[in-house]
Amino acid sequence: MEKTEIKIDGIEYVGKDSIKSETLKPAKLQKGLDYCIVRTYSAGVFAGYFDRKNKGQEATVFNARRLWYWDGANSLSQLAIDGVSKPQNCRFAIELKEVDLKNIIEVIPCTEKARLNIVSVKEWKQ
Repeated sequence: MEKTEIKIDGIEYVGKDSIKSETLKPAKLQKGLDYCIVRTYSAGVFAGYFDRKNKGQEATVFNARRLWYWDGANSLSQLAIDGVSKPQNCRFAIELKEVDLKNIIEVIPCTEKARLNIVSVKEWKQ
């Protein structure tokens, strides 16, 4: 068995090669749908389960959260790969069972790491 972790002064470090494969692992599917970040022209950015076979500008996102502010990712691309590094500062709205979106301009599939990170961000309320 290959060793991929090392502990120095009580801190565990993981080998770079072992992280890369996990980082790029696609998010788990739900009912055949991919977990994606979906950006619209005027409704904002959402994260949720999306049918990527849909190539039109209108679609439904399931288990969707509106992402109003994210801290610790410099772009939606990084958010889709890594998630956020400062979840306590993020403003992710309540999860909706589904939301119908129009004017979709970008769909980015998420890694499993990012999905777990996004769904764990505390719900932002005012």
